[in-house]
Amino acid sequence: MENTMATRFILATLFLDAVGIGIVFPIMPDLMERVGAGSTADGAVWGGVLMAAYAAMQFLFSPIIGGISDSVGRRPVLLLALVALTVDYIVMALATTFWWLLVGRVLAGIAGATYITASAYIADISSKEERAANFGLVGAAFGLGFVLGPGIGGLAASWHITAPFWLAAALAGINVAFGFFVLPESLAPEKRRAFRRRDLNPFGSILDALKLPGLALPLVLLFLFEFANMVYPVLWSFWTREVFGWSAALIGITLAAYGASVAFTQGVVLRHLVARLGEWRTLMFALFCAVFAFVVFGLTASAWVLFAFILVAALADMAPPTVTAMMSNMVAEDRQGLLQGVIASLGSIAAVIAPMIVTGVFQRFAAPDAVLYLPGAPFLMAGVIVLATLPFFWRLRLDPGKASKG
Repeated sequence: MENTMATRFILATLFLDAVGIGIVFPIMPDLMERVGAGSTADGAVWGGVLMAAYAAMQFLFSPIIGGISDSVGRRPVLLLALVALTVDYIVMALATTFWWLLVGRVLAGIAGATYITASAYIADISSKEERAANFGLVGAAFGLGFVLGPGIGGLAASWHITAPFWLAAALAGINVAFGFFVLPESLAPEKRRAFRRRDLNPFGSILDALKLPGLALPLVLLFLFEFANMVYPVLWSFWTREVFGWSAALIGITLAAYGASVAFTQGVVLRHLVARLGEWRTLMFALFCAVFAFVVFGLTASAWVLFAFILVAALADMAPPTVTAMMSNMVAEDRQGLLQGVIASLGSIAAVIAPMIVTGVFQRFAAPDAVLYLPGAPFLMAGVIVLATLPFFWRLRLDPGKASKG
């Protein structure tokens, strides 16, 4: 029973982490207006800085926090992270300047890096037979939070722009109290290890993986796809506000619809397509959907077209898990952990770089004095990037088994 309550706490924590990521997306234009960031085009750039700061902190602190939890135990790390998240949401609610918002996002990124610790806790308390099912619950909790976060943020903001943060602070505070009473330590003292200097280096595993024969090309291609696909979370709120004049509530609902569509395509559609077409054809189908959706979003000024192509954009999200599966089949069993860690790290790097570039392009083409007014230009840029990778993705079919197995 003790493990059951602990598992519930971990799932609640991961859910709140994901909600914290998504809750900000639909209210970004209003937040930037609140702190005097200027027009929608200028606000997008400052919003991109906030998103990049959050992702950078997660990337830099994930190995550090993981190493600390291996050294001092999981319980104190998880509880302190939730306290930090509670404080962060209060800071975000009270912030009236951009720099306080930046402090809040930095703090949230550091605290949100506890995903690895939460996953390690699940591994600690699960038997080998239970781990697959429990990690499935981890993914489901995080995915549900990521889907509901934008909807919660958008709807709460219809009452007041700070309401999403006060709500999130209350939930995080309740979860701290819940965890204080029900969360036992999962890592016995004899199983702990000393904190190592290598734990400070988030780039070490990436360099190790790129040296494995056959993995460099698919890893680079996956990074480029993730970079292009970041245009959705980074720009959706600013683009729809600029082109359609949408409210935070409608922005949040459409982001939630996109997230639900991604969950459906990855959880249901993907397995059927792979069974019928195979991994490579499914991958190419997803990539063509990506290019198609990027071009349509880049050129459209019609809301009904946007709604019609949300599912097409979601189908494109079958590409990352398909490439991941192909790479997983290329490496030996004792390299699987290394591969998954590197894929997560590359996704974090894309989440750091993309907001700065995507919002910069948006500012240039959406500014009131733009030489060419084309708010959808970042989507077109993303489409060009994915289109340019197609010949290289094609090469993965020619000799997919060339990578070393050992």
